[in-house]
Amino acid sequence: MDVPALVQSSLGDEDVAAHVSLKGEDALFVTPTRTLLYTAEGLLSDESVSEFPHDAEGVQVSEGRRKTKVTLDYGLDGEESFSLPSGSLDDALHPILAGVLNAADVTDPGETVKRTYRFSELTLVVTSDRVVKHIGSAVWGPDYEEIAFATVTGLSTEEGNVSSQLVLETTERTERLKAPNEQFRAVREAVEDAVFAYHGVDSAAELAAAGGSGDPEGGSGAVSFGGGVDPIDTSGVGEDDEEQDAAGVTADAEAAGTSSAPDSEPEDSAETAAPSAERAGESEDDSGGDEFESSGFQTAAAKVEPPVEPEELEAELDEMAAVIDELADTVKRQRAVIDAQQEVLEAQRERLDDLRALTPDQ
Repeated sequence: MDVPALVQSSLGDEDVAAHVSLKGEDALFVTPTRTLLYTAEGLLSDESVSEFPHDAEGVQVSEGRRKTKVTLDYGLDGEESFSLPSGSLDDALHPILAGVLNAADVTDPGETVKRTYRFSELTLVVTSDRVVKHIGSAVWGPDYEEIAFATVTGLSTEEGNVSSQLVLETTERTERLKAPNEQFRAVREAVEDAVFAYHGVDSAAELAAAGGSGDPEGGSGAVSFGGGVDPIDTSGVGEDDEEQDAAGVTADAEAAGTSSAPDSEPEDSAETAAPSAERAGESEDDSGGDEFESSGFQTAAAKVEPPVEPEELEAELDEMAAVIDELADTVKRQRAVIDAQQEVLEAQRERLDDLRALTPDQ
């Protein structure tokens, strides 16, 4: 991974946990405590680095056709925003959320963030130790819920025609995770794999037999943010879709008893809106000396582009107007240079004519 000198000087003693390439030479560098947005030198801009600390109370995303704005809410300290190409959002959001969860002490040292899913107003983050979910217009906020794998004693599914639910029996209550059928299998397998690895079992039957009392260290072994760099797990990214295509969609009838528990998400929180696109990426932290996959991000289904909002359209028009003005100024400067050169050529031509007039005919 090539880290620009300006970014290297901004890192200090920190290592890069994730690197996401943006448009051209622009890039996003995620460290344990902050996100660095690098903008390369261009025709209308200078080389720069903007820093966004991870100690945010909330994360919001406003998606547009070409650009997406990511806003970090710092409470009384206000908000800070930056824009990304819409096609790079999924790759960037995964490590950013991992950093925010680490800063908020939601994840523990040694805990790896494996998958991040977004279904309209439902965000699911699967780690090696828990599932974290947030319901609302924001991608992340203080009103999150979590299901610790240490409390899980059983797993089952409730299938429906439009969406299905993964039912987690815990020592406290029954929890349900709902997802559209098109991506339910991906969510189910990601959670099952993490739970089974945590308890050191291979199936739901073994988990039930063990009563959720398996080895709690079975899913660990990763370097944490606290140790310098968090290897944000992306192993198997892209495999869910291949397996789903091979197996086909099998859920045709809605099973009985699909009513949610009081603490589960709303019935239509994941059914009624189009999920964002599933993307995955890989990067290596060469500066830290250890190779690991860090920038993968997997969401739920093909993204449906929302209509252009008036504010977004106005902002884009203002941006285009600014670019046109800059280009117009450049053209004027170039025209002035051309006019000056034309005057020099005219003067040289007149001088040549005078010399010819003084030269006797041969």
